[in-house]
Amino acid sequence: MDDTAKKKLLIIGASGHGRVVAGIALMQNKWDKIAFLDDNKGLNSFMGLNIIGNVKDASLCIDDYDIFVAIGDNGTREKISNQIAAAGASIPKLIHPCATIGEKVVLGAGTVVMAGVVINCSTTIGKGSIINTGATIDHDNIIEEYVHISPGVHTAGAVKIGKSSWIGIGAIVSNNISIVPGSVVGAGAVVIKDIIEAGVYIGVPAKKSR
Repeated sequence: MDDTAKKKLLIIGASGHGRVVAGIALMQNKWDKIAFLDDNKGLNSFMGLNIIGNVKDASLCIDDYDIFVAIGDNGTREKISNQIAAAGASIPKLIHPCATIGEKVVLGAGTVVMAGVVINCSTTIGKGSIINTGATIDHDNIIEEYVHISPGVHTAGAVKIGKSSWIGIGAIVSNNISIVPGSVVGAGAVVIKDIIEAGVYIGVPAKKSR
């Protein structure tokens, strides 16, 4: 479910990523109340937003809150997102007001688009993905579910990035490239050939790390 009329937002995860997500949610001026859930007992509030319980408490809040999973690890984010979706949670998408979104762009529920991002026309981004600060996603890309596009990543046209992949900070992906699910592309790597086997790829041009 996505984007209902609920007036309260619950963010799962109050670490650095969760705090950036909260900042975006505040800028959207959509919710009257925003709060966190986090398992770290040493945290109690951030930016005036309270931590009102643990992650396991999410199921108790579904009737009153939209719920957004703000956890950087792809696998953990997917697991929790699937649990709350199965319980009937309303899961929004969050878009920073300084992001540029082209025509016929589709964003899945639970995806966040951060400051300075450009997503050009006819691109589809699956649910639960992170498009981080200053990344550019060109036309006709397919970014599958639970992908993390790190800050400053640039993908050219007609790129496909498989589910649960992590594209490291400042990486570049050339046009018409496909990357299989579960891949990791290191910081600053340049991908000029299809990645057909999951693994960690580093360097210029990107090669599989041993």
